[in-house]
Amino acid sequence: MSEAAAGKPLAAGPFSVFERMVAWRYLRSRRKETVISVIASISFLGIMLGVATLIVVMAVMNGFRAELLTRILGVNGHLIVQPLDMPLEDYAQVASRINGVSGVKYAIPLIDGQVLAQGNIGGGTGALVRGIRGEDLGKISIVANNIKQGSIAGFDTSEGVAIGSRMAENLGLVLGDTITLISPDGDVTPLGTTPRMKGYPITAIFEVGMSEYDSSIVYMPFSEAQLYFNMDGRAQTIEVYVDNPDNVDALKPKVEEAAQRPVGLVDWRERNKTFFDALQVERNVMFMILTLIVLVAALNIISGLIMLVKDKGHDIAILRTMGATRGAILRIFLMTGAAIGVVGTIAGVLLGVVICLNVERIRQFFSWLANERLFNPELYFLSQLPARMDASETISVVLMALVLSFLATLFPAWRAARLDPVEALRYE
Repeated sequence: MSEAAAGKPLAAGPFSVFERMVAWRYLRSRRKETVISVIASISFLGIMLGVATLIVVMAVMNGFRAELLTRILGVNGHLIVQPLDMPLEDYAQVASRINGVSGVKYAIPLIDGQVLAQGNIGGGTGALVRGIRGEDLGKISIVANNIKQGSIAGFDTSEGVAIGSRMAENLGLVLGDTITLISPDGDVTPLGTTPRMKGYPITAIFEVGMSEYDSSIVYMPFSEAQLYFNMDGRAQTIEVYVDNPDNVDALKPKVEEAAQRPVGLVDWRERNKTFFDALQVERNVMFMILTLIVLVAALNIISGLIMLVKDKGHDIAILRTMGATRGAILRIFLMTGAAIGVVGTIAGVLLGVVICLNVERIRQFFSWLANERLFNPELYFLSQLPARMDASETISVVLMALVLSFLATLFPAWRAARLDPVEALRYE
């Protein structure tokens, strides 16, 4: 015979309607429970703001890294080929052979040199001159697709140079003006080496969006650079651009074999190791520090639930005498605390996504409100605030917030389940 037929009540299962109803009742604000309600609200806001802040900061750090990586690898090669035994006089043949390696986009012979650049205003600025063939400059899309003034068509025969927009602004130069380049490695005379000074017309002004490059790089026709830096018939290096920069190690043996001469290879990670390692360390430290916000909110859940258990001691005792098990009481307070954590986490994710999607507009608004330039590109390299959310990181933040919220409910729920109904009713 079934329990129902025998007149016995059916036991409610775990997380039943009854348990959810009691948990929801404890969450609602009542006049005499104002303090508990305030603590619950603070816990909710703390978790929401902590999760949102973590998501936004991680997205901005990812955006920084991605944008910097795009621009750094867009302007500089992924693999630098340097001659070891003799000058790179067969640069054209070596570059052609490397171009035939599977996984290589293109190989570009280059001449680099530091100079002092002077314009119409100011005392001059340091610049990096890059001697490059016109056809190769057209392959560097981040430059070729961001020409703001002029053109790089006929670059080899123009006898002019292409400079960044910030350099043009700093030196007071416009298209067609002459920029004077001064190199310490000039002609050798009986009195010593004399600096070399020569003026070049500006045929193009580019803007890649990274202030370090827009303010310091000068592209010069390859033949002109050979004359200017006394490198007739030679190239200094060959920069190799590959399809997958993260797979550059696998291409090193193939590139070395294609060179058919002793060469030294330096990849982009070795050249920028300190910079990107610093970014990674900063990102990890920020994650740990901001996690404390969620931890503090979780501690608020503990204090709020302990006060709730103390306040509801009489109710818990009555529920126990009516047949509620220790497990039911435990689950009721688990649901009460977990609800704050779950709803706060969901709200934090939504808030974080909204901020990430509008982070540049928010920056512009605060710049307008403060009437000053926030996020100065001269200090932060990029001209706008980037944000790139990563699904795995967002899931990690959500799981971390949920786990902390759940752990915070265990002790108060355990105390509620262990409450002796006789003792609770005796002192009521």
